[in-house]
Amino acid sequence: MKKGLVTGVTGQDGSYLVELLLEKGYQVWGIMRRSSSFHTGRIDHLYKDPHEHPRLRLVYGDLTDGSNLSIIINEIEPDEVYNLGAQSHVRVSFDMPIYTVDTDALGTLRLLEAIRSCNKPAKFYQASSSEMYGKAVETPQTEKTPFYPRSPYGCAKAYSFWQTVNYREAYGLFACNGILFNHESPRRGETFVTRKITRAATRIKLGLQDKLYLGNLDAKRDWGFAGDYVEAMWLMLQQDKPDDYVVATGESRSVREFVKEVFDYLDLDWQKYVEIDPRYFRPTEVDYLEGDASKARKVLKWKPKVTFGELVRMMTDADMKIAEQEKIIKEHEEAK
Repeated sequence: MKKGLVTGVTGQDGSYLVELLLEKGYQVWGIMRRSSSFHTGRIDHLYKDPHEHPRLRLVYGDLTDGSNLSIIINEIEPDEVYNLGAQSHVRVSFDMPIYTVDTDALGTLRLLEAIRSCNKPAKFYQASSSEMYGKAVETPQTEKTPFYPRSPYGCAKAYSFWQTVNYREAYGLFACNGILFNHESPRRGETFVTRKITRAATRIKLGLQDKLYLGNLDAKRDWGFAGDYVEAMWLMLQQDKPDDYVVATGESRSVREFVKEVFDYLDLDWQKYVEIDPRYFRPTEVDYLEGDASKARKVLKWKPKVTFGELVRMMTDADMKIAEQEKIIKEHEEAK
């Protein structure tokens, strides 16, 4: 039985990847940060008892603690390591640049060192990001497009990308970068713009909220479904040779288009409810990202299954169920 180790196991991508690995018969170990509460909501459905599942184990660890990572990897001796853990919010990285770099950049280096020093070096997947392209010098972006990051997050991810390449070339590790463009789902954190839109729109539809405040509506992104993208991660580690791959849909849409798609689906006029708040603008903006995943299609035989419209409807439907529950609770409280 193959053993997979996943950092960021309680996040959006981590939860979908764990589902995939369990489906394929893996023993899965997830590293989660210690906190005063148990933040396992995205993976609670994967085990009956929160502390026990025959093929899913959670261990405490942190990408800022290299010695702890070494102990975990040497004890488990995983076949595959997926590094999905990060401070993953671009706007927050401007407020917390040092923590972002410590976790996202040096955290990757600590993990690579732990794998290199293990008796049985694992295959390694690094969650790289389209934010590394930043002020993109060409469109669409491919594996050969130069990086021009425009945030502490993007800079940290570029560092991790090159460390992964270096460990592959210097030490012969099976190490891959997945340059994933924006990928969303009903499990996306509510501070990310897509989920913020679907949450607000459904609450507005049910009279629970009046306005939605956003930043730059002109920013264009290549949006796909997270459930599709974790399959590409897994496929990278099943190849004969390690390499780096862009994972994207090849279609780019503005934040404004995403807003319109959601509000139209709910039969609402978005312009009546959306207002611009300067606090949500970034010091340096990434205007236009669009990925060319031709290499992934050819080598990995991977392509996205969920369309943009299907993604929007999936997220909106899921958030409508949450909003409906919120309305029931509100009405119950008001009736007291």
